[in-house]
Parts: sequence; structure tokens; C-alpha cells
Amino acid sequence: MNRLVSLMALIVAGCMSCTAFAQADQTVEKVVTEAGKINASAAQSQMKIDNIVEQIDTKLQQFKTLNKEIEGLNVYNSQLQKQIDNQTNEMQALNEAIDEVSVIERQITPLMINMINGLEQFVALDVPFLPQERAERVAGLRSMMDRADVAPSEKFRRVMEAYQVEMDYGRTLEAYPGLHTIDGTEREVEFLRLGRTALIYQTRDASRQGAWNKQTRQWEALDSSYRTQITKGLRMAKKQLAPDLLMLPVAITD
Repeated sequence: MNRLVSLMALIVAGCMSCTAFAQADQTVEKVVTEAGKINASAAQSQMKIDNIVEQIDTKLQQFKTLNKEIEGLNVYNSQLQKQIDNQTNEMQALNEAIDEVSVIERQITPLMINMINGLEQFVALDVPFLPQERAERVAGLRSMMDRADVAPSEKFRRVMEAYQVEMDYGRTLEAYPGLHTIDGTEREVEFLRLGRTALIYQTRDASRQGAWNKQTRQWEALDSSYRTQITKGLRMAKKQLAPDLLMLPVAITD
């Protein structure tokens, strides 16, 4: 009886041990399963963290790049502003210059007209060489002053050019053909101009010659003793002879 009881107690204990082991296995299995879930969740979380960190690094790099671009744009804008300021100043200066030009133009037009009048009077009172050419030059200046398509600067240049031509006449030797009335008959002659000092003519056959008298403002005949010197002067003016001393009549004015 006692043996039976002991055996039954042993069986019961064995059964209880098996049950406990089964429960322990289930518990371990649950723990392992939960640990696996936790590990998987932790891995996902780590991946998310890695992605966030990578995105943050990317955004930070973009931020740094944008900051550099902004700095460059600030420098560029600053330089552009300086250029704009300079251009504004230049525009202001140009506007002021345009206003001054308008004032100068209003003042210079009467000046040019007076200069042309003075040039015309000078030609009329001067030694009468190249009369048609010089008269046409003055007439051309007067006609030019009435033209709206010619800039004031060009008008002034032309007037000054005419004055320069007249100045050059005073220091040049020139020979040119023309017509001259001698004893009531118009004849072909050659004029010899020595600056503004002397104006002499000689017929083509060298038989007649004369000179302009500044005092009487008349042509006067010259005797044949001047024929050789006048011929020599004409050849010198035409570059046919080298420059040399000439003995010609010169009127002395007071």
C-alpha cells in the first residue's frame, strides 16, 4: 500500500514536472518570439533613424550650398549696386551736359554767324585773289547755317576750316589761271600770289604784266623789266623750279 502510494506520488510529481517544463518551454518561446519582434522593431527603428540622419546630412549639405550661393549673390548684388550707382551718376552728368550743350548751342550760333560775316568782310577787303572760290566758300557757309540736318559741331568745324584756309593763304606761293581785263579786253592770264604780300598777273605770251596796288586798290601795269622775275615766280609756284629769291614789286601799306 505504501509502495503504491509512493509510486503514485512519483507519477504525479513526474506529471507536474512535465507540465512545468512544457510551460517553461512555452514561456521561453514567447520570450524568444517577443525578443525577435523587438529586434525587428529595433532594426526598423534603426533604419528609420539612419534614413533621418541621412536626410538631415543631405539637407545640411544643401543648406551649406545655399548659404554659399547666397553669399556669392550678396557680393554680386553689391557689385551691381555700385555699377547702378555709377551709371546713375553718369546719367545725371550726361543730363547736365545735355543742358549745357543746349545753352552753348544757343550761344554759338550767333557767334558763327558773326564769324561768317567777318570772313565775308575780310575777303572783300583783302587782296582779290581767287575771288569766285572764296566767295563760294562764304556762300556755302551761309547756306549751311540754315540746314537743320547739319550738327552745330559740324557747322563750327566748317567755319573754323574756312578760317584756316584763309590763314594758309598768307604763307603760301600759288599760281593759277584766270581772266583779266587789260585795256578793255578780257584776256587769259596767269596769276602769281605771294602770300598776301603781292598779287601779280602775266599774259600767256608774257607780253603784259601787272600787280595789285593795296593802297589804291587798283591793278597797275608793270614794265617789261619784271617779266623774267614773274615768269620765274610762276615756275616756282608750279614746282618747276626750286625756291629762289625773287625781285618783284611789293606795295607798302600804312
